Amino acid sequence: MGKQLRPGNSNPRSVPYLREARQTRLLRTLLVLAIIYTLYLAKSLLIPLLFSALLALLLSPLVAMARKFYIPRAVSAAVLMAFLIAPFSFLGIELAEPAERWMKALPQMAAEVTQEIEDLSDSLKNGGVEVLPEPQKERSSFFGWFDDDDAPPVPEDKQENLVTGKLKQSGMEMLMTALGGAPLLLAQLFGCLILILFLLVFGPELFSVFIKDFPIVTNKRRAIVMVNHIQRELSNYIITVSIINGLLGFITALAFTYLGVKDAVLWGVLVALMNFVPYLGGLVSCSILLVAGAVQFGLVSAALLPAAVFLSINIVESQFVTPAILGKSMRVNPLIIILWLSIMGWLWGVIGVLLAVPVLMSIKIILANVGALPHWVKLIES
Repeated sequence: MGKQLRPGNSNPRSVPYLREARQTRLLRTLLVLAIIYTLYLAKSLLIPLLFSALLALLLSPLVAMARKFYIPRAVSAAVLMAFLIAPFSFLGIELAEPAERWMKALPQMAAEVTQEIEDLSDSLKNGGVEVLPEPQKERSSFFGWFDDDDAPPVPEDKQENLVTGKLKQSGMEMLMTALGGAPLLLAQLFGCLILILFLLVFGPELFSVFIKDFPIVTNKRRAIVMVNHIQRELSNYIITVSIINGLLGFITALAFTYLGVKDAVLWGVLVALMNFVPYLGGLVSCSILLVAGAVQFGLVSAALLPAAVFLSINIVESQFVTPAILGKSMRVNPLIIILWLSIMGWLWGVIGVLLAVPVLMSIKIILANVGALPHWVKLIES
């Protein structure tokens, strides 16, 4: 048998192979960095495209079903878009007033919570041992040259006014930032709706031409079956998760209405949206509900009631309902989810966090059906 080549072997035949392996690793690293850089810079383009593609996958089975009854795709797509826009528009109009009220009340809420914490701290100090003011120490002559003895001390009430003013200013800056980004958000939303409509109407014909005429697709029948299977699985996943999150928000709003929590519908919609982010979404919702409970009921035990009720509902949903409905094939390792949420949040911000899990599930389903990178699929499902 011939002698095996090793990296440290001086055989001149091994040098080209080593050089080629290094070049391949370098090219792969550069390709990954280029993809990350492109995803980060093109997020204003990619986010609407990805959001539109997910919604088109959600509605495409209904359009295909209507086609069997000889209903044109344009008519069925327009009707579905109307049914999609109408409830969300009504919900947005109903929630605009309470959301605006909470945004305006954020600075005052921050000041009140800060004042209550200061009062509680003062009462705890007064109930214990009285702390005497420390006598002023004599300063050395050298360091005394740099001290301003003539500057009068700032009164405590003025210090509190300064803190309150800073909190109000930060709250107003948050409000102005949100209002400033509203036109761009509305423009992107309108563009998404137009793109969804065109995907539903002209997407299947475009896909058919690509499969039939492009030489890159060798086994055309297998490609059509595989794409239909991927589309069906993605649609089932998106529909199932959307229904679960919608029911979670509905039950939370009903419970809050029964308990007398203000703006129960607003909190129900908020927890439904945040539940698209596993683990972290529930924690953020609990934190927001803690603040809402403290604002409505004060710093008493009743302030914990909204967060405790939502946490109970969320535990039942995340530990029993969702695993039983989705099954083992749709499960993802929690550590992989947290890492993926961190990556998507760094790349695309809050919208990236909301889209992270649907995108991860889409990648997993596509890889599993294509048969590529099976070790990565097993890692995601582990």
